[in-house]
Amino acid sequence: MIRQNILITGASSGLGRGMAIEFARMGRNLALCARRTDRLEALRDELLVINPNISVFLRALDVDDHDQVFEVFRAFKADMKQIDRIIVNAGMGKGASMGTGYFYANKQTAITNFVSAIAQCEASMEIFREQNAGHLVTISSISALRGARRALNVYAATKAGLSSLSEGLRIELLDTPITVSTVHPGFIRSEINEKVKKVPFIVDTNVGCQAMVKAIEKEGANSFVPIWPWAFLRFVFRILPLRWLEKLS
Repeated sequence: MIRQNILITGASSGLGRGMAIEFARMGRNLALCARRTDRLEALRDELLVINPNISVFLRALDVDDHDQVFEVFRAFKADMKQIDRIIVNAGMGKGASMGTGYFYANKQTAITNFVSAIAQCEASMEIFREQNAGHLVTISSISALRGARRALNVYAATKAGLSSLSEGLRIELLDTPITVSTVHPGFIRSEINEKVKKVPFIVDTNVGCQAMVKAIEKEGANSFVPIWPWAFLRFVFRILPLRWLEKLS
């Protein structure tokens, strides 16, 4: 099945932007939203050079404005008549060790990555239930598999929550025309981690986004990308002692 009309949140940079480019190359129509509309407009121009035969719709969206999430998704539905796939991608990674005076940074990450993801999933499911069809994709992280310390503590917890939320939806939607997939990227270079110097197995944005889009197209329940080494290491991560996890985070 070809999902022709695709909505991506957080599309102005990083993984969202990279996925939009890959889908444009495949000839898909795109509905793109983010806070930075100037970047969206530049991206639209780039996408139409890649493939002038597609339609690209843009809207400003701060996913933390939950009422706006519903308004924007409904407006995109009116633009495209039908939305075949929605990718819940918008997120952030700021944070710090608990008790060090950065509660509001941790709170912001929790709201954006989890509460605002709930809003996006709600808005998506409203559309898909009305259509009785659709593919919901949530972008989680390899960090969802285990806890992490310091700046990654709350981030990892939000991604674990998102993976669990997605699985609950998947259970609820068994034997229906609505599919739910969760992508767990490993370390992919993007704006969220551009200041991090030493990261194991990190790949550049293009390689990572190609792997993500390939996994999304398969519509599996859970994918870990790039396949090497993360499809293997996910099993190792589940049994690592805490001392080993300390070294990795």
